[in-house]
Amino acid sequence: MTSQVSSPAEQADGTVAGEQRKEPGAKDVRRLDRVIIRFAGDSGDGMQLTGDRFTSETASFGNDLSTLPNFPAEIRAPAGTLPGVSSFQLHFADHDILTPGDAPNVLVAMNPAALKANIADLPRGAEIIVNTDEFTKRAMQKVGYAASPLEDGSLDGYSLHPVPLTTLTVEALKDFDLSRKEAERSKNMFALGLLSWMYHRPTEGTEKFLRTKFAKKPEIAEANLAAYRAGWNFGETTEDFAVSYEIAPATKAFPVGTYRNISGNLALSYGLVAASRQADLPLFLGSYPITPASDILHELSKHKNFGVRTFQAEDEIAGIGAALGAAFGGSLAVTTTSGPGVALKSETIGLAVSLELPLLVIDIQRGGPSTGLPTKTEQADLLQAMFGRNGEAPVPIVAPCTPADCFDAALEAARIALTYRTPVLLLSDGYLANGSEPWRIPELDELPDLTVQFAQGPNHTLDDGTEVFWPYKRDPQTLARPWAVPGTPGLEHRIGGIEKEDGTGNISYAPANHDFMVRTRQAKIDGIGVPDIEVDDPHEARTLVLGWGSTYGPITAAVRRLRTAGESIAQAHLRHINPFPRNLGAVLKAYDKVVIPEMNLGQLALLVRAKYLVDAHSYNQVNGMPFKAEQLATALKEAIDG
Repeated sequence: MTSQVSSPAEQADGTVAGEQRKEPGAKDVRRLDRVIIRFAGDSGDGMQLTGDRFTSETASFGNDLSTLPNFPAEIRAPAGTLPGVSSFQLHFADHDILTPGDAPNVLVAMNPAALKANIADLPRGAEIIVNTDEFTKRAMQKVGYAASPLEDGSLDGYSLHPVPLTTLTVEALKDFDLSRKEAERSKNMFALGLLSWMYHRPTEGTEKFLRTKFAKKPEIAEANLAAYRAGWNFGETTEDFAVSYEIAPATKAFPVGTYRNISGNLALSYGLVAASRQADLPLFLGSYPITPASDILHELSKHKNFGVRTFQAEDEIAGIGAALGAAFGGSLAVTTTSGPGVALKSETIGLAVSLELPLLVIDIQRGGPSTGLPTKTEQADLLQAMFGRNGEAPVPIVAPCTPADCFDAALEAARIALTYRTPVLLLSDGYLANGSEPWRIPELDELPDLTVQFAQGPNHTLDDGTEVFWPYKRDPQTLARPWAVPGTPGLEHRIGGIEKEDGTGNISYAPANHDFMVRTRQAKIDGIGVPDIEVDDPHEARTLVLGWGSTYGPITAAVRRLRTAGESIAQAHLRHINPFPRNLGAVLKAYDKVVIPEMNLGQLALLVRAKYLVDAHSYNQVNGMPFKAEQLATALKEAIDG
């Protein structure tokens, strides 16, 4: 029996109305076009794993999705405290989406701290599933609750589902030879099973994952599976959950192809492997672990079968030093880090500029300064990437805009480094690195040819007719110097940080030569071929919003909202920040107003104002979290009307 309620439409509480159906003897099933779920608990409650598994099943089902993991910097933050709350937000839909969502429709709170830390983000009418077992007097007092929020009426505006998750999990595992503490650890799997029932998620992938993860501990694997199934069965049988929900696959959002769920750091890792294969060069990573870049080191260490060599160095300086040595030796060389590590690597980046060797420096930005906010996101390393070296040391800068785009950005950074013989800085950030979305796996013939031609013999003839190798004789088109692999007969040459003589590479202190070399290195970077920036402007708007990096999703979502409301606004997004696209100046001057949202205090705006003399307006946020679409839509509407 099927009854039509209405076509999908967004409600005041942020939920979406749709078709509701009920099979005879079964619970109601309501169809939605999207939903935003947030799992929250202690950092030891497994919220990241729970969210990741729910995301994987959602991706396999075919929904479009975007995620926002959010966790403390401490390895084991204080249990039951507000600073110790870890959360994972997932937005999934039957259509194209761009952000993890502004406000959750569903909150799963594993303890009082998780509820208190997240309740302010929920719209009225949202569903809250709480683990009542954790709402003890002591736990509530620890986070400032004088009375139980489950009983004092403060949650009357929400759809509250009190569930004794811990008790139910322990009961489900009573036949296993586990202590109570061991059994309680599976409560996240109970919660995952319940949410999987509520939203009709596939279960096969999670069951296979658990058996693989605990292959050496089959008793633990079966216990987690039992908790997972118990959560599913609880949703099916309890009267508290009268409705389950369906979100159809996003069939129209994706071009034809094979897709997988991917995070930014994983996509970047795969992009580096693909670049090394397309260049036919071994890949070398010299790295020191640092949040949020360490996942790249972990992933690349798994791919020795693709000629990948990883070196976990004793510090940041050793990591980039080894990478630069590998570049001299003929490898596609990479070093990964975050902002504090870029500061330590700056001298060696300058050395790479002087040596003119290809080197990828990947900065997964986080909140600063100093140690700052290791697990939170920021875009505040742009000026460091641009100018953070002594002397005139220009370096190209590439910035991906989505988690999946990190794959293509890695290939682009490699193209520039190999073609122009230069270090390249790739600026991702924690939001992209840890967030995930569907990614279409490219065909091999879609990947660029990055083949490199090493120097094979002499390239210069002296006045007396002698043929010699000059390591700084340049390609007239790219201004790149030849790349000679050490050990090639006749191509012996000297490198070092002292200024080189043009052509010969000999040490030179000559003023005119230094001036020439400085200007030549700058001209090489200025001459890098990058695509023109594309402008999305269907209505001949007067206001342009310009972004870079991970602000793409929130900006685009905000622009869509404004256009749906009848506003005219243009959008452009930068991937290449040094050099800028050649048409950027003309694009900026074509609009009355230019607004630049950034997760810093206006670093791109500073560069744009300085280079193009355009009165660009900054809209800035540095709270460790990405922009929300509604927040940007409001700011951009004010700019349009102002």
